[in-house]
Amino acid sequence: MERRTFLRATVAGAGAVAFSGGLWQNAALAAPAQNAAGPYGPLQAADANGIQLPAGFTSRVVARSRQTVPGTSYTWHDAPDGGACFADGTGWIYVSNSEVGGGAGGASALRFDSGGNVTSAYRLLGGTNTNCAGGATPWNTWLSCEEVSNGQVWETYPFGGTAVARPAMGRFTHEAAAADPVRKVIYMTEDKSDGRFYRFVPSTWGDLSSGTLQVLVAGSATSGSFSWANVPDPDGSPTATRYQVPGAKVFNGGEGCYYADDTVWFTTKGDNRVWQLDLAGGTYELAYDDNLVNPGPAPLTGVDNVTGSSFGDLYVAEDGGNMEICVITPDDTISVFLRINGQSGSEITGPAFNPAGDRLYFSSQRGTSGSSSGGITYCVTGPFRT
Repeated sequence: MERRTFLRATVAGAGAVAFSGGLWQNAALAAPAQNAAGPYGPLQAADANGIQLPAGFTSRVVARSRQTVPGTSYTWHDAPDGGACFADGTGWIYVSNSEVGGGAGGASALRFDSGGNVTSAYRLLGGTNTNCAGGATPWNTWLSCEEVSNGQVWETYPFGGTAVARPAMGRFTHEAAAADPVRKVIYMTEDKSDGRFYRFVPSTWGDLSSGTLQVLVAGSATSGSFSWANVPDPDGSPTATRYQVPGAKVFNGGEGCYYADDTVWFTTKGDNRVWQLDLAGGTYELAYDDNLVNPGPAPLTGVDNVTGSSFGDLYVAEDGGNMEICVITPDDTISVFLRINGQSGSEITGPAFNPAGDRLYFSSQRGTSGSSSGGITYCVTGPFRT
């Protein structure tokens, strides 16, 4: 199969977005990934938070649903989901969606100082529905995506400002988004069993109020070439966007999405796959497939949110499975990075690194209770590869 090379770069400047890629080392990636020992060694016994981590890593709770965030007067939202980090002077901001329906969804933010201490917490968006994942932009906004049939992308402002709906980005069951500053587009997944993979081409980069919605067109194979076709009617009515373009490739339950250095990765939960698109070469293939791990067993099931580290590792969270975050390395191996015990009724959401790359934030959406009111947001600190 095609092999990928990644360029390692350095995040610099207060405006840098930790999720945004451009951080990849020179290494070959031949898909799909196979089992191997993890880069940090085996998991240790569970800590006081019920989390198993490699030696040298520690976890702490930073927020709990329906409880006041320590050090603030803000009550953390239910069902924390997709998240991202933004550099903020010497500190950073972590944003998190709330996957609650009935107009009770939205997004919130935690602001941290240089020592990783919470200094404030606040609302970014309210009154929306089932805000699942999303993505950060290079201009420091957070795209919060509604996972409902006529869902919208809401552009929110972690540094201040009123959230705005972006209907030009399409009305469909939105899941995640990833910005590509080279091609000046936003990639988007659709959480349907017969979903599609989209990109939005803004009329002006940095302004998402108008532009063209396109869908990926390709064959039914797991690798090959692809192209893009315009979606005639982005508002999805009366015909859903995924049915408007003949030849649009079907993806089984689109979830997380991540861009770095001419490659975009996205996950599909219906078949436990991680896909990768070589955007410069116009080809696609599998980065991971649980049916192609040999020898097994496959470590990653229930694939969901995905993020990347400055070293070039992909971190993929599980919705179900063994409540794990797994790591896919640039040399195409996969292993378990962490496991949460005693929370089988939950899912892991919102993985994101702080700008320095030494802290990983994520949530257990329903925690130990198994309900949306039991969400827990964590931070893991340790010697991550940078």
